[in-house]
Amino acid sequence: MDAARAPLLEVTGLAKAFGENAVLRGVSLRMCAASIHALLGENGAGKSTLTRILLGMERPDAGAILLAGAPYAPAGTEGARRAGVVLVPQERTLCAHLSVADNVVLGIEPIARARPGIRDRERARAVARRAIALVAADPARVPLDAPAGELGVADQQIVEIARALAQGGLREDGRLAARLLVLDEPTSSLGHEDAARLFDRLRALRDAGLAVLLVTHFLSDVRAHADRYTVLRDGRVAGDGDPRETAPAQIVREMLGRALEALEVAGERAVAEAAPPGSGEVVLEVKDVAGVKRPERASLTLRRGEILGIAGLVGSGRTELLRILAGLDPRRGGAVTLRAPRGVGLLSEDRGGEGLMLGRSISENVWLSPRAPRFAAPRSLLAEAARWIEQLAIRARGPDQRAGELSGGNQQKVQIARLLREDFDVLLVDEPTRGIDVASKAQVLSLLRALAGAGKAIVLVSSQLDELVTTCDHIAVLRRGVLEPPRPASSWTEASLLLEASS
Repeated sequence: MDAARAPLLEVTGLAKAFGENAVLRGVSLRMCAASIHALLGENGAGKSTLTRILLGMERPDAGAILLAGAPYAPAGTEGARRAGVVLVPQERTLCAHLSVADNVVLGIEPIARARPGIRDRERARAVARRAIALVAADPARVPLDAPAGELGVADQQIVEIARALAQGGLREDGRLAARLLVLDEPTSSLGHEDAARLFDRLRALRDAGLAVLLVTHFLSDVRAHADRYTVLRDGRVAGDGDPRETAPAQIVREMLGRALEALEVAGERAVAEAAPPGSGEVVLEVKDVAGVKRPERASLTLRRGEILGIAGLVGSGRTELLRILAGLDPRRGGAVTLRAPRGVGLLSEDRGGEGLMLGRSISENVWLSPRAPRFAAPRSLLAEAARWIEQLAIRARGPDQRAGELSGGNQQKVQIARLLREDFDVLLVDEPTRGIDVASKAQVLSLLRALAGAGKAIVLVSSQLDELVTTCDHIAVLRRGVLEPPRPASSWTEASLLLEASS
């Protein structure tokens, strides 16, 4: 067998349980060197636990792992790094105030040979320069001295990957010492063009010998870029193969254990029960609103029972507009008129950074609000959270489980539960399906249609253009900081939205 295609990672019979909750049940996986291998599955299927074991964050209860033919059982993340196994997490972890170079070498700073304890700045910059050159098609786009927080989302992703590779080790000639890169939802916050550029670089890294384990929910990315795929369902391997030779419907069935038709019917039912779009009273009027940086000008009118979608490229000002409407960010011009006695609620795209308290329980997160009673019996908190866990089908051990222990899709449902408990009139929903599985996406979008049918007014921002076309009543494009007048969703296609947003 060609050495480049030899098995790099062999997982056999891996099992892991937390108390009585079995998360992995005899998982076996074989991954080649110099390949991109996609790991798929619903939220809660066991993907996070498997990757945490590979990265030394958890120890398996049973099973064995071979890395390049040798037994592999890292005692922690440092052991995994020394073995060349590194991670880029879904949520950004950069220090915004530090430079690109400082972020890349954070935790592995070279020490001056003649001055123990003092960082060798020149060697640190050399490491950062080599790492950025490996990942960035145009390293000039990612200046070493630029504060990481001032970069765009796509370039921050480049820095995250460069740091991971640097932690796995770089040889003096610039070649990789890292052998396995675990990427968790790398394109969930990227637009189409930025995602395409990222995959160009991933293919280049693969061709240089790196193995990439791609944890994702985007079947289009898997079919276009992965060499192999593995599906986990309920802690077991439910399918694997060549994604180019497997129909998307088959992969979905492997993920869900059933076809998607039942979920689609539920969505259609919610739409059928919804009030005619645009028939309700006006609850929000926005006139020529401008943010500190973005947007430059935005006007819209929102009615009860309506879902207004906002499309636009990453960086166009979509999130900034929602934050202004929610009162979180200042505006430098324009007027906002709200006619909603129950107020405005925001579902943040950054669920880990500001949407949830990951270290606190589900019940505490559901009750987190200025409107919540100042004093409430613990039994009431748990009962209320248990009600939402059942209603939204949140996969959790119970209402006292920490939010940070849940999968991404279930964390998103906890955010939604809080908004529903608050009973806001206007919901500002930012990337609600980011990083969640196919079934959860269908459930969330169906829920939004049902909420609109019950009289809620919703502004939906999504990078997934198909979600906007199929879910919204009207869609407006935010282009170069200016929000264009909305048009009926039926008049848009994914292609026309992309063309309008990028023109």
